[in-house]
Amino acid sequence: MYYYPYRQEWSSVLEQLNQSLYGEGMVCSMTTQLFYIPATAGLEGNPELHRHLIPASYHRVTAVGSVYRLQNGEFDESIIHTLTSCVNKGLQEDKEVTRWLHVMRDNAPEGFESFIENIINWQRETEQTLSAAKQLIEQMGYDTEDQNGVSY
Repeated sequence: MYYYPYRQEWSSVLEQLNQSLYGEGMVCSMTTQLFYIPATAGLEGNPELHRHLIPASYHRVTAVGSVYRLQNGEFDESIIHTLTSCVNKGLQEDKEVTRWLHVMRDNAPEGFESFIENIINWQRETEQTLSAAKQLIEQMGYDTEDQNGVSY
């Protein structure tokens, strides 16, 4: 690895990733809160959602860290691969998070439907900003397809 004398501007990508991470924090907080409310403690879909939400969060944090490193002048193709892989994996996990949010909404006790709709709105924003980050990376000339199928 080395420090690249010419730095690309990563601030737009970082802004989208940070917005996605902010929304992810809201989704995490709100869905976890449901475990502590007696009426929703056993809500169908919430444990399944968290099996996808936790890795989605991990991938966003790792993507942000990769961009921090690139923004600071560090460069190696493996950092780019880490970034693009984490963005892709985050988007894959998001599909399942959204699917389970709909199960939760459909099974929510009376009075909690709007709360779960609010979570769905946050999740939508979280996905849109992660997709926007992927588009910006592509516009910078990087291939965003998974390079080697590494799973972790």
